[in-house]
Amino acid sequence: MAIAHGVLPRQSIRQLVDAGHVTADGGVPDANIQPASLDLRIGDTAYRLRCSFLPGSQRVRDKLREYQMGELDLTRGAVLEQNRPYLIPLREGLRLPPDIRARANPRSSTGRLDVFTRIVTDQGQHFDEVPRGYEGELFLEVIPRSFTIKVRSGITLNQLRFVTGTPRLDDRSLVEAHKVQPIVFPGSKVDPGERAWVSDGLFLSVDLSGQGRRFVGYRAKRSSALLDLERQATYEVDDFWERVQPNSAGRLILEPEEFYLLVSRERVRIPPNLAAEMAAYDPTSGELRTHYAGFFDPGFGYVGPDDPPGTHAVLEVRAHDVSFALEHGQRLCKLTFETMSAEPDIAYGSGLGSRYQRQYLALGRQFKADKGAQLEKGSELLLFGEQPMQLESLDDPRNGHGERPLELSTRDPLGT
Repeated sequence: MAIAHGVLPRQSIRQLVDAGHVTADGGVPDANIQPASLDLRIGDTAYRLRCSFLPGSQRVRDKLREYQMGELDLTRGAVLEQNRPYLIPLREGLRLPPDIRARANPRSSTGRLDVFTRIVTDQGQHFDEVPRGYEGELFLEVIPRSFTIKVRSGITLNQLRFVTGTPRLDDRSLVEAHKVQPIVFPGSKVDPGERAWVSDGLFLSVDLSGQGRRFVGYRAKRSSALLDLERQATYEVDDFWERVQPNSAGRLILEPEEFYLLVSRERVRIPPNLAAEMAAYDPTSGELRTHYAGFFDPGFGYVGPDDPPGTHAVLEVRAHDVSFALEHGQRLCKLTFETMSAEPDIAYGSGLGSRYQRQYLALGRQFKADKGAQLEKGSELLLFGEQPMQLESLDDPRNGHGERPLELSTRDPLGT
């Protein structure tokens, strides 16, 4: 099948399935094919591991014999304990053409529950990367971090994006694309004329203003109850999450190894000819990691005509080793962009039942609605502008500002 270079859209993924390049007993449900990715289903068995591993030159099943510590039957549901690694064969397998590779990320709902997942392949040297022409099984490593969870065979925890060529946009191309179809819009407390910046991707900053709502994010509670991932609108927010607010100085202190859900200050809109990914971001010194859930599909942020344009990104954040102070507007994460090989026949949004199109600080579907997390009625028009922000490259000498942000500077880990 002849496909132009870029990220494969929904209709091309369906062609891969129909041609036998994606295999599964009983076929692949059409509902699992997203605008620019494929939702993967877990199989019937989970293997409890003594440690994580990569197979290197071996098949995963051969290597698994060295590390497994028992099996769990997932057909009736099984409990996965906190901070224990599990390996689950997926229902889908691959017979990729020689010019197509794939990349995996957790689904948004998976990352928001602090469930760490990554793909493992036979002879794999890297997690979440599937090489060109790969033929074989797919395995998913699953590590629940904040909650003990219950899963059942057939549910989807992660996604696979198929790619040909080298479609990554450089900074100049991204700035030009933004001029044609605006990508980033101002959010809370963005000063008039404030610019958004790119440097190997688009920076997004954290919103700690609290305007229009009573708190700025969530922190996962320790020792909470069992969380069944198949449930919908079942669990009380207070049983699993604490609402967090900045201190009197306007800073939010992240405690070590605690998991937080925060929100971006900017609003993002992904044009139909582009796909985006939120990269795990480390502000040089290694104290902080953001974003498990990576893929942003074409059409994300295209909301109704009566709503401010764009959608906020929900950020999954964890501090490591030491406490970490965040301030409103601090750059916290980065979006990278790739061209689509063709526009998807159905974009992200209500046509696919997309849950997070109008999100502000949305929890997973397992939880009852938390009304305090949404903006108070009428506040959006007050807080957010409808005109796009100006987008410029930090590395373009024509900007002439000559000063790089702290997150991009080389820093001594000890701060000396």
